Amino acid sequence: MPSLPFTLTAGVRTSDKVYIAPSGVQKERIQPTHIFVLPYPQSLTPDNDRRFLRRPTATLKESACTPLFWNAFDLRSAGSCIHTHSQNAVLATLLWTGPVFKISHQMIKGVRIGGTGQALSYLDTLEVPIIENTPNEEDLKDSMAEAMIKYPAAAGVLVRCHGVYVWGNDWEKAKTQTECLDYLFEIAVKMKLAGLPVLQGENAVTA
Repeated sequence: MPSLPFTLTAGVRTSDKVYIAPSGVQKERIQPTHIFVLPYPQSLTPDNDRRFLRRPTATLKESACTPLFWNAFDLRSAGSCIHTHSQNAVLATLLWTGPVFKISHQMIKGVRIGGTGQALSYLDTLEVPIIENTPNEEDLKDSMAEAMIKYPAAAGVLVRCHGVYVWGNDWEKAKTQTECLDYLFEIAVKMKLAGLPVLQGENAVTA
């Protein structure tokens, strides 16, 4: 995956396999032999026994985001899920103190409904739910799933003071949506700080 201007980790799903990056390895130094391979589907919770088709070495552990990637695979039939610690995403969660980030117009045409469906139009309003962070990444699984169910059109889930999860039909589309959402978070933060409405027309009063 080509470099993005922020740190990230990711999971990729094929029809019956999931490929997960290791934890604690600098992403630019990850080798193919470092990747964990898990059979799909399987029930995945933070504390259950996971089945692996390949585990690299005893010194490596799969990403703590693995159960959250599973949300995207199970609830959206996504082919890939990306987690970033983008500063723009973090700032958006601090300026939008409620449970959802909203923006209209701008560059929302690059985002797909539910992350895998039809592209949003210029006149739509983009909504990205915001969940509260937890001390352990894996403990976000249930609140992320609840947010995805409550906001079925959302292409990602923000985690307050932490980052964002974004998914797509494959890794290329997930990467593109991650870039689009990061742009939207950045411009929305700048608009908000400048006192400009991020929701146009009738929606402006709810910004």
